[in-house]
Amino acid sequence: MQPREYHDGAQDGLEALEPLDPEKVRSFSDLLVAMRKTAFGARRLGEAYEVLTTMIGDPDCVVVLTLSGAMTIAKMGKIISSMIDHGMVQVVVSTGALIAHGLTESVGKTHYRHHPSMRDEELFRKGYNRIYDTLEMEANLNYVEHVVTQTLKRLDPEVALSSETLTRELGKTLADEFEGTGILKSAYLKGVPVYIPAFTDSEVGLDVATWTMRQNVDRARGQAQTRDGDLGVLRALHQTQPAFNPYLDLNSFANRLLSAKRLGIFTIGGGVPRNWAQQVAPYIEIGNLRLGLNVKPPRFQYGVRICPEPDYWGGLSGCTYNEGISWGKFVPPEEGGRYAEVLSDATVVWPLLMVGLLERFGTKH
Repeated sequence: MQPREYHDGAQDGLEALEPLDPEKVRSFSDLLVAMRKTAFGARRLGEAYEVLTTMIGDPDCVVVLTLSGAMTIAKMGKIISSMIDHGMVQVVVSTGALIAHGLTESVGKTHYRHHPSMRDEELFRKGYNRIYDTLEMEANLNYVEHVVTQTLKRLDPEVALSSETLTRELGKTLADEFEGTGILKSAYLKGVPVYIPAFTDSEVGLDVATWTMRQNVDRARGQAQTRDGDLGVLRALHQTQPAFNPYLDLNSFANRLLSAKRLGIFTIGGGVPRNWAQQVAPYIEIGNLRLGLNVKPPRFQYGVRICPEPDYWGGLSGCTYNEGISWGKFVPPEEGGRYAEVLSDATVVWPLLMVGLLERFGTKH
């Protein structure tokens, strides 16, 4: 056995850590920079801030923001719209529920804190929908349906819809008719597309379905057997499908990424928005293989993920960027890829990052 050597970290090129001195911290940006030289979760957050500032500060980088979880219910909606307003993101991919709950806020409705003494049966009777510790009133969602219907009425029913089209038009409705901020309003004004890949898994998706059925209700009543009553009418209505084509979204998103010099992704949570946004490189790669093409697959060079899900459960939302490299979705670190992952509740760390970014960039973007 060889004798143990006593190296100094400096001689092996290791990075020295530094105590976080609160007396020297004058801003959120200062704090986040200092945290990168510490350890554990603080270092992860500091590294995320470093990658975000590099990604957002790169003029040739198209940044994709992917969103899941009840972030608008949790009152993070203005962070999203602020990122859009300040040019920090150029594309948004989201769950439909997050957008729907953000719409209720955009049209002036309110969410409430849930009191533990209120049982869920009582909440149902009173028209409250509970999301963990917060309440969305069913009346809010019914009002949003009127806004969706108002928007759909001005669209050509013969032209196929996509989530990108509908979210843009909803943003126009908000900009034309409602005061205040909103995710879709900001996206519309800044020309930022918003994609909802699992569109039918949302209140807005259900609004589109019921609006389509409403246009055909008289015909359905004539087709249904009298003995079947309203159930027969509903089954007849289910044969009428909205003119919605999700492949319009897929190809629109792919073309945007193909046009970018560099790509970055900022992910809150995970789920379908994250995976859908990351699948463009495999989409192009299999197209090359099966269609006889030779197009360079667009891979993400920067990435920041905020999600409490660890990777050892084996679930999608916990999978690391390193895992994504094996799928050809990300540039390896040795080729310039820069990534950071914060295993934490986004409602705790995202506001800190955002305030730091605003301090760093201000209105520059």
